[in-house]
Amino acid sequence: MKLGLFLNSFGHHIAAWRDADVDASLPLDLAYWADIARRAEAAKLDFVFKADIAAPSGPFSAERVRRTTGARHTEPLTLVAALSAVTRRIGLIATMSTTYNEPFHVARFFASLDRLNGGRTGWNAVTTYAIDEALNFNRAAAPPHAERYDRAEEFIDVVTGLWDGWEPDAVVADKATGVFVDTTKIHALDHAGKHFRVKGPLAVERSPQGRPVVVQAGQSDDGRELAARVAEVVFTVQQDIEAARSFRADLKARAAALGRAPAALLVMPGLVPVVGATTAEAEAKYERLQSLIDPLLGLSVLSHIMSADLSSCPIDGPLPELPLTNTQQGRQKLVIELARRENLTLRQLARRVAGARAHLTIVGTARHVADTMVRWVEAGAADGFNIMPLIMPDGLDDFTSMVLPELQRRGLFRTDYDGMTLRDHLGLPLPEGRGGTGR
Repeated sequence: MKLGLFLNSFGHHIAAWRDADVDASLPLDLAYWADIARRAEAAKLDFVFKADIAAPSGPFSAERVRRTTGARHTEPLTLVAALSAVTRRIGLIATMSTTYNEPFHVARFFASLDRLNGGRTGWNAVTTYAIDEALNFNRAAAPPHAERYDRAEEFIDVVTGLWDGWEPDAVVADKATGVFVDTTKIHALDHAGKHFRVKGPLAVERSPQGRPVVVQAGQSDDGRELAARVAEVVFTVQQDIEAARSFRADLKARAAALGRAPAALLVMPGLVPVVGATTAEAEAKYERLQSLIDPLLGLSVLSHIMSADLSSCPIDGPLPELPLTNTQQGRQKLVIELARRENLTLRQLARRVAGARAHLTIVGTARHVADTMVRWVEAGAADGFNIMPLIMPDGLDDFTSMVLPELQRRGLFRTDYDGMTLRDHLGLPLPEGRGGTGR
């Protein structure tokens, strides 16, 4: 199975910084992130991944800003560029928005990084929904959901078209003739579409993996259509194995209808593993952190996910009927289904959702965690997981020292890297380049 590490300050639990085992005074500097990345690389994980938000807050977020580390958010591309210099094999995935950037910038940044680190780069393309982010980019509001995805589809086409502008053997460096580049093998894009006009080409040749891996995280119908057409890895939020199996099957079917091979698209749900030598020890770890969630903070997080101010609703009453909004439609649907399926009050739902933002949480021994992961993969619910430790670095160490050996004993995860590029690690094919070559 495929396994990546989702980087997030002191851990993915919203109260991680308050845990007694976490030194919250540590600066989130390069030394901190380099240590985490090296631990992940020593465990032979496929990649590390950094999400992004271009604002320190969001709707209904006063308590989240005041009580969490969410406002301290390192820009992802800067971070993974720095991590390229302190790692050798592990993949490096950074997030950049298709709503508030230009395709040429994104293509150039990621192509350059992919050349510099030997083909270990991935781009997580997001459409960005938060009003606070829109206000930082000369907008009064985020564009409508459908418009964001329409722009994103053309944006990604332009980026990948620019990446494919160089044939792999364009650089000849022939000293006898004095020809360094065969210009017949460099192609202008000449794109003219609804949202963009881009001539090209880039001044960056293809990397050892052809081009960066394209990652996407949408769960709405628009998000699924986009992922089926352009994504190579899909990050998703799932808690129920049958819903996850249905999601993956739908995504693979949509991709197949577009002529793509099923193996060219990997689905990797977020997973929060809470591991102990015994079930009781693991449960105690989890409850210790859950007890640190202030009820107002939990309600603020839930309000943010649902894009609705829930502060005036009875805390021990049910989640009110709410429509899907212009923001996190896939996550909203999952939370609504969870609330209805388990008949949870707002207090209970906020506590369940706030800790790890509605991601799948498995609490137990290494064997139990591994068994659950295997069951999901064998059921067709996932190709692997985006690992989200509760606290860092201890949660990562628990997973790599206890769960990974269990998976390796079963022959389900590598003991060493077989290749050098991110595509090698993930088993993804080289993209078809100009001139009909695979690099």
